[in-house]
Amino acid sequence: MHESALLNGRLFFQTYVVPLGAVSVVDIGSLNVNGSLREVCPSPAKYIGVDFAEGSGVDMVLSDPYSLPFEAASIDVVVSSSCFEHSEMFWLSFAEVMRVLRPTGVFFLSAPSNGEFHRYPVDCWRFYPDAGRALVGWARRCGFNAALLESYVSRQHQSFWNDFVAVFLKDENEIGRYPQRILDAYRGFENGVVHGRDEILNPMRLPQDIRRQLELATQLKGRAPPTHPAPDQVPGLR
Repeated sequence: MHESALLNGRLFFQTYVVPLGAVSVVDIGSLNVNGSLREVCPSPAKYIGVDFAEGSGVDMVLSDPYSLPFEAASIDVVVSSSCFEHSEMFWLSFAEVMRVLRPTGVFFLSAPSNGEFHRYPVDCWRFYPDAGRALVGWARRCGFNAALLESYVSRQHQSFWNDFVAVFLKDENEIGRYPQRILDAYRGFENGVVHGRDEILNPMRLPQDIRRQLELATQLKGRAPPTHPAPDQVPGLR
C-alpha cells in the first residue's frame, strides 16, 4: 500500500470511526501488500479482513468476489483501499457493500485516480472526481438511500499516485450521526466534494502529473538556447 493510501485511511478512521467506539470494520482487499489499513484502525474496532486469496491480513477468503459473507444490515463500517481498480465489475461490489452496511453504516473507498499499470490479477479502472456521485446514483437505482458525505483526489505523497477518496453513508437520513468531514481540516487535495455543497472545492482541470509536465516544458522553453562560440574564438581551432 503506497504512503498516500495509508494517510487517507488514517484520516478516515480519525474523522469517522474513532467517535463510534467498538464497531465492526470490514476491509475488502485486506491482503497486506506493503501495508494495511488495519495498521491505522482504532483499537476498539473489530476488524475483519476479506480478500480473494489467503495471506497476511486476511481473516476470510471470498469464494465470490461480488458476494460478502455477512448478513444484510449487519456491519458498521466497510473500507477498501487500492482494490476497486482490480474489480472487473466494481459497481456490483459497491452494491454488495450497501447491502451489508447498517443504515447508519459508512463506506470508505480509496482507489487510484492515476498511477502505474499493476495487475492483481487485473488492473481495470481509475476513478475521477465525479465517481462518488455516480456511485450514489447506482446505489439509489439499486434501492438504497445512499449519500456521498465527501470525496476528493489527494495530492501525491512521496510517490506518483493520486488517490480518489470517497466516504458514503448507506442511509442519508442518518447524516446527523456524522457531523465532521475530512476536508474540514485536510488541505492536501483537489476537486473536493462535500455533502450539501454544490461547488467543487479546490477545482483542478488538469491532473497533477500533467501540470508538472507543462510547468517543466514552460521552464525549458523559457531558457535561452545554448550559444556556441565561433571557431576563431575557441583556442586551438582555426
